[in-house]
Amino acid sequence: MTFIHPLGLVTHAHAASAASSTGSNGTGGTGAGGAASLADSLPSNMQITQADFLKLISTQMTQQNPLNPSDPNQFLAQVEGLSEVSSLQSLQSSMTHLATGLQASQVISGTSLLGHSVLAAGDSASLEAGGTVSGAVSAPTGASGLAVSVSNASGVLVDSFAVAPQASGYTPFAWDGTTSQGTAAPAGRYTFQVTAAVGGATQSLSPLLYSKVTSVTLDPSTQALALNTTNGSVPLSSVINIQ
Repeated sequence: MTFIHPLGLVTHAHAASAASSTGSNGTGGTGAGGAASLADSLPSNMQITQADFLKLISTQMTQQNPLNPSDPNQFLAQVEGLSEVSSLQSLQSSMTHLATGLQASQVISGTSLLGHSVLAAGDSASLEAGGTVSGAVSAPTGASGLAVSVSNASGVLVDSFAVAPQASGYTPFAWDGTTSQGTAAPAGRYTFQVTAAVGGATQSLSPLLYSKVTSVTLDPSTQALALNTTNGSVPLSSVINIQ
């Protein structure tokens, strides 16, 4: 006598008995996890459809030994196993479609930011000829004043200016692109440092700078969206403000 495994494998009666015993203690392939792992590991030519499975079961019942018929519990276990595998495959397909939809939604959201300026953490920014650089900083409680220092790519201080801290939220600041001598600074990369005067002491702060979004990138491994800006790559989750 033979019986048909839920995934279409034909084995002998002693294998059917072993399958029954393992199924009863929860370690067999009739559970959702076992069926799914077996289905994934089998080659395509050893996997069958529901119609093929029912056809094989019918053939088994007509050719079995009438003096030693198949255990009906085994038949029910096989049908249950096929149903679980089918359900898992359907769920996997649905999750794949959902993930694809979420990726498309992320990309669409990112492309809507093209040409906009986003505020994110950073201490350097690109100055265009005749342009300005804007940013913000979170002033600590008790700060009596803020000082912004601007240095060129060589680390030379080109300008510094004071900013009055706001009582709450972020304190904005802007550099008009001129040096401390009143001349226009050349286009290039500049570094910003912000310090706060708190109780007679000086405290360094982490500035936030605006940059223009030029393109977006979706990381295939993490599905995270990154904004490519004039200041470099900025994760969408790090954006504080959009202009």
